[in-house]
Amino acid sequence: MTMTFGDETPGAVKDGSDAAFMADVIEESRTQPVIVDFWAPWCGPCKTLAPALEKAVRGSKGKVKLVKINIDENPGVAGQLGVRSIPAVFAFDRGRPVDGFMGAVPDSQIRMFVDKLAGAAAGGGEDELQAALAEAATAFAQGDVGGAAQIYAVALQADPENVKAIAGLARCYLAAGEVEQAKDTLSMVPPEKDKDPDVQSVRAAIDLAAAAPPPGANTALETALAANPNDHAARYELAVAQAAQGDLESAVNNLLTIIEKDRAWNEDAARTQLLRVFEAAGFASDVAKTGRRRLSTILFS
Repeated sequence: MTMTFGDETPGAVKDGSDAAFMADVIEESRTQPVIVDFWAPWCGPCKTLAPALEKAVRGSKGKVKLVKINIDENPGVAGQLGVRSIPAVFAFDRGRPVDGFMGAVPDSQIRMFVDKLAGAAAGGGEDELQAALAEAATAFAQGDVGGAAQIYAVALQADPENVKAIAGLARCYLAAGEVEQAKDTLSMVPPEKDKDPDVQSVRAAIDLAAAAPPPGANTALETALAANPNDHAARYELAVAQAAQGDLESAVNNLLTIIEKDRAWNEDAARTQLLRVFEAAGFASDVAKTGRRRLSTILFS
């Protein structure tokens, strides 16, 4: 159910139009932020987004207003703003657009978006931030790098110095092969937080990525191992390549194989590299925990 700005329910949701845009959005935003949701009846993601967006706005206790514009009936403003796909959400403050996003995004991201506009109390805002960071970490672990990056970016809008968000976004760039962008993102870390474990972990992963092999190198090394499984040099080079490519689990498996067969091979090169991989994965990660257990079994059996 939509309602007018005069409703006593916390927050305010209103159907808008091209004709009323100046009054409902531009003028209203001079006194408090106004969110505009461009949608259409045939748009499935719009139906997913709308309830969460309306709930978040109503929960702002009147600090933010929402205007919903059906672009089928009112294509003018959407066209002027360059909207090419929906849902498209814009936030206006002091008469101008200041933020926005496109597509159906997670509820936590919507709440953070609204809370940022509303100037939410630090306690509630912190809770939402932590929920968003946990959601981003889960998305990354499940292979949704793009979704994780989007959530981390929104978290940084709310807290530009949040180390977990900075490190998380850098890791997303690294997973996408954007090594320089990952380095640039880490430069956002405040000097006093440079030794944070999350930062150190991503930095170690970036260092590993610097050893990325040329195309086809993995295949050649795998062929060499198929011919001679005890070719530790080839297995080590394959592990280095896998770590550089982000396949940390395979890298750990190959390094442990070397250690199991020859603990001191090449002056402990395999164990040294293994510790680098653990750091890059994060010492609390499943890869590191499982690898340490296996290493312990090998060394003390």
